[in-house]
Amino acid sequence: MRKPEDMEPTKPPRGRPRDPERYRRILDAARQHFDAHGLVRASMDAIAADAGVSKMTIYSHFKSKEGLFEAAIRERTDRVVGGLAGAESLDPLQPRQALMAIGEQFLTLTREEQALGQFRSMYGAAGAQTEACSAFYRQGAQRLIAEVAAYLQRADAAGALTVKHPRQAADLFLSMFLGDGHIRGLLMLEMPSEKENSEQLRECVRVFLAAYAPSR
Repeated sequence: MRKPEDMEPTKPPRGRPRDPERYRRILDAARQHFDAHGLVRASMDAIAADAGVSKMTIYSHFKSKEGLFEAAIRERTDRVVGGLAGAESLDPLQPRQALMAIGEQFLTLTREEQALGQFRSMYGAAGAQTEACSAFYRQGAQRLIAEVAAYLQRADAAGALTVKHPRQAADLFLSMFLGDGHIRGLLMLEMPSEKENSEQLRECVRVFLAAYAPSR
């Protein structure tokens, strides 16, 4: 069996949708049904009905239910990647500022109930819904790690950080936000306060910068 990182990604629809509002309704309805029922049990008929379109219209935008699922996951990830306009917009000479921005977006995402519900659903589907789990990994963790690694590589080239293995470093940075608070969220226990989240963000960035400070 191929590893998730070796699988070909589902290409997003090309260009601007003919009807952006209809496209938005489809994704909103799909996200709600996937969050509530998972990939297998979510009904394309129900998604079409809630979006106010025909099932054929959905398939004109997305080739399959799996393609629609991956697009819904990608849109959620866009809030971290797209919200920052990608790694290219971050100043490689200002790693603290850049990592604070990335960390804040990622921390917010990992605390959201919709994202936590998706994690619960995917963990429960592991081994049984390979395509869904692969799409979730591809458009979530794999994509975010790659974006952060691209920034770290630029910061290393600029001399602001010393990062020999950008992907590994990016993985370590994002992993620091998946500890106690994230686990409590997955278990539906009391979540950290805004103050605790802010303190964690600052400490994660401080520790990371100390570990990857420029060589003197």
